[in-house]
Amino acid sequence: MTEFIKIYEDNPNEAAIKKVVAVLRNGGLVIYPTDTVYGLGCDITNTKALERIAKIKGIKLEKANFSFVCSDLSNISDYVKQIDTATFKLLKRALPGPYTFILPGNNDLPKEFRKKKTVGIRVPDNAIAIEIVKMLGNPIVSTSIHDEDEVLEYSTDPELIFEKWQNKIDLVIDGGYGDNIPSTIIDVSGYEPVVVREGKGSLDIL
Repeated sequence: MTEFIKIYEDNPNEAAIKKVVAVLRNGGLVIYPTDTVYGLGCDITNTKALERIAKIKGIKLEKANFSFVCSDLSNISDYVKQIDTATFKLLKRALPGPYTFILPGNNDLPKEFRKKKTVGIRVPDNAIAIEIVKMLGNPIVSTSIHDEDEVLEYSTDPELIFEKWQNKIDLVIDGGYGDNIPSTIIDVSGYEPVVVREGKGSLDIL
């Protein structure tokens, strides 16, 4: 049975966060709120869970462009090559916030992602997501949940998300209505930042 739990962003309940973390540690898949759209995530260290997400998305794991959701910038150096001062300053200006930064990956990436030269890093401005990652102790591998609805590209109502996903995953967090605008994606793996997708995050940070 898929669990459906309410967590308030302004004061995330520690017992509820522990429950979510326990599901992730056991290889479970969780839908959780971010500062943009709701995300589908799992523990970055659990191969079976990673394979489940790839299967749901209908893609091969090694070809998947999942984001790594971190709790702060200190997590990032675990998975990306050393970045220059200008890039670091840009990340500090933008994060936490509604951005995904594409950075050059290092050799400590989980083996499933080592063929990829770059990784997408997120530090969402959402206390629920941040507390989950902090308690878990490592990033969540995440992907946005898309809707087949032609009008709304992303589901925003947690109850409707639960109805749709309850047979595919292990837990849905009701963190209130989500946004339906995804993150702004900026590629900082080259000489100059390149905007890959303009989303919720303002380009004024560049």
